[in-house]
Amino acid sequence: MAGDGVDWESLAEATSGAVGALVSTTVLYPLDTCKTKFQAEVQTQPGAHKYRNLSDVFWEAVQRKQILSLYQGLKTKNVQSFISQFVYFYGYSYFKRLYLEKSGAKSIGAKANLLVAAAAGACTVVVTQPLDTASSKMQTSAFGKSKGLRATLAEGTWLEAFDGLGISLILTCNPSIQYTVFDQLKQRLLQRQRRKNAESGGDSSPVALSAFSAFLLGAISKSVATILTYPLIRCKVMIQAADPDEDDEDESERPGKSRSPKTMLGALHAMWNKEGIPGFFKGLHAQILKTVLSSALLLMIKEKISKFTWISLLALRRYLFLSQKRIKSA
Repeated sequence: MAGDGVDWESLAEATSGAVGALVSTTVLYPLDTCKTKFQAEVQTQPGAHKYRNLSDVFWEAVQRKQILSLYQGLKTKNVQSFISQFVYFYGYSYFKRLYLEKSGAKSIGAKANLLVAAAAGACTVVVTQPLDTASSKMQTSAFGKSKGLRATLAEGTWLEAFDGLGISLILTCNPSIQYTVFDQLKQRLLQRQRRKNAESGGDSSPVALSAFSAFLLGAISKSVATILTYPLIRCKVMIQAADPDEDDEDESERPGKSRSPKTMLGALHAMWNKEGIPGFFKGLHAQILKTVLSSALLLMIKEKISKFTWISLLALRRYLFLSQKRIKSA
């Protein structure tokens, strides 16, 4: 829909994706907090783990009567997720349409799709990195001691707000892999449905994924991306984590405390030196559980509200057009 200076199609994609991210982030946030605190801990002595599994984090909150602290940093995370997904889906949709227009192709291949997704991901990371760093620090702070966004960012320099930016840029291949796998599987499934409709003499109306199909494809695509990039994901959490000595009053409760490494090489060295090869995959099951559920919910919600979003934006476009017309005729 050209002619008014607004890319309404990309805007609809971005809005649907952002709303999906907001809902999935809120629903799964306690799990995300447990997962992040579990990943951030690095063993310094044999058997010196505070958290032996994901449930230990949850029971710590229960024992300290800080259940609501499982939501610490939720506002910042929601803002970060909404902006991140909006920028990503807008950029992805825009770059994809631009590629198809310039190349004259009817569909985008896997390699081109990967590049388009990476470009959109890089734009997203640069815009949202300070919010991502702040939300990670809030989540890994001791239960009940998390600070607000402004106070968290004020603790360090402006450059420290971009801790983990290098890894985040590398990890743009994660959503690139995810959405490429999802889009390719989606297209194949829809093509199969169209063929079945044509063979059975059914109507020629556009086919859409069912909620279950969108959920399943989202789970598969995110699992593939997570397994391939997990060591870097844990590095990023360790770099952005709050320093334990700044949060725990009772040092005896945190065996083997050490300050968080602030570089990718430092994080990799800490994992290798203190935990060995298993350290590179500590918390993988928690990461898969959280990210698969989150991404599957996001994509399912996005698929279901895309039509409503598109109709709403069409109505908004018509309202703006009529308003401009009345102003000019006045």
